[in-house]
Amino acid sequence: MGVRIESASATDREAAIALWLAAGLTRPWNDPGNDFDLALSNPTSTILLARDGDKLVGSVMAGFDGHRGWVYYLATDPNRLKSGVGRALMTSAEGWLRKLGCPRIRLMVRNDNLAAKGFYEAIGYDSQDAIILGRTLD
Repeated sequence: MGVRIESASATDREAAIALWLAAGLTRPWNDPGNDFDLALSNPTSTILLARDGDKLVGSVMAGFDGHRGWVYYLATDPNRLKSGVGRALMTSAEGWLRKLGCPRIRLMVRNDNLAAKGFYEAIGYDSQDAIILGRTLD
């Protein structure tokens, strides 16, 4: 595969957002730039990037809230799907969370995203019996 995984820095912001857009991860109600900045400014969150040479081919955001780890923005360059990039990023995110003492990991997948659901099931994740409730604090 020839991919290396490393922590993102502020200089990676625009490239990461472009990848998230290309992968279809953004939603109008979320500000990906703000998400990127907040993740890098908090010691219990990170963004890991997969690079092939100088080309950004994947990303994952991980954070630990003290009770469980959460994963967001797992993205693979659309031209690199099924190449192992997503699996390598998830392995790296799990390792990063373990180093913080995180005992469990969770993530959210939209009900209609069957490809993502299949990917996560293939790497050992299972559906949890829970309803996610939310509120915007703006």
